[in-house]
Amino acid sequence: MRPVPRVMAIHDLSGVGKCSLTVALPILSAMGAEVCALPTAILSTHTGGLSGYTYRDLTEDMEPMAAHWQSLGLRFDALYSGWLGSARQADIVADLFGRFGANGALKLVDPVMGDHGRLYSTYTPDRVAGMAALCAQADVITPNLTEACFLLGEPCREETMDAAQARTLCERLSALGVPRVVVTGVSAHAGRTGAAAWDARTGAFALPEAPRVPGIWHGTGDVFGSVLLGGLLSGFSLLDAAALAVDFVHGCIARTQALGTDPRFGVDFERDLGSLMRATTGGGCHG
Repeated sequence: MRPVPRVMAIHDLSGVGKCSLTVALPILSAMGAEVCALPTAILSTHTGGLSGYTYRDLTEDMEPMAAHWQSLGLRFDALYSGWLGSARQADIVADLFGRFGANGALKLVDPVMGDHGRLYSTYTPDRVAGMAALCAQADVITPNLTEACFLLGEPCREETMDAAQARTLCERLSALGVPRVVVTGVSAHAGRTGAAAWDARTGAFALPEAPRVPGIWHGTGDVFGSVLLGGLLSGFSLLDAAALAVDFVHGCIARTQALGTDPRFGVDFERDLGSLMRATTGGGCHG
């Protein structure tokens, strides 16, 4: 029986609005991983379309938490970072990659910086450069199309592109020093959207797509990244893990639309966790 993989999840915790840790914890657990949460901040809600939220920065707590874990001799099979509240937090994550990633742990960075062609209000050019430096230390990155363009220092482009253009985009991101790249929100066919996945180690590329559901669906990037990581820890190839994540996210969005629930509070992912458990049964996450 193989041991349960342990993941250090470095994300914020929003009490309401399914995203970040409240997505990563259940999804990765369902896929057979132990998740150790290292919160970057605590918010009453996420910040997308919800006003009046409370915010508590936890930068000063991150290093002491990690030091305690290190004193316990904890080892991690993956380190997974998402939204970071400051340049200092990015520096802390880079240090954690060095301290806890030396044993071959998979390092996945979701460079959460913006969407729909714009950076989030807290991001400056210096912070973009810092995120690019952090991505260069990762084994896998999962930017959306907006973030991919900012990482490359070029104007944001339309999400519609053919497979050859998507592959070139991934290859250019890989040249930052990242062996595996997945760019979300890419569309090669009208009425469909998906993710471009490139593995520079093997030269493998794919662009799995699903039907597009119109609207803004908060937290889906976190859902995608968590499923992708769970798949990789279960022994899936990058391309197969990306396809699993695309299909799962589409199902979550379609159910949320059918239910008519407020999309600001996240997508309905909970009732389909069983499909992830079945998909990874017998893989690296289960004995």
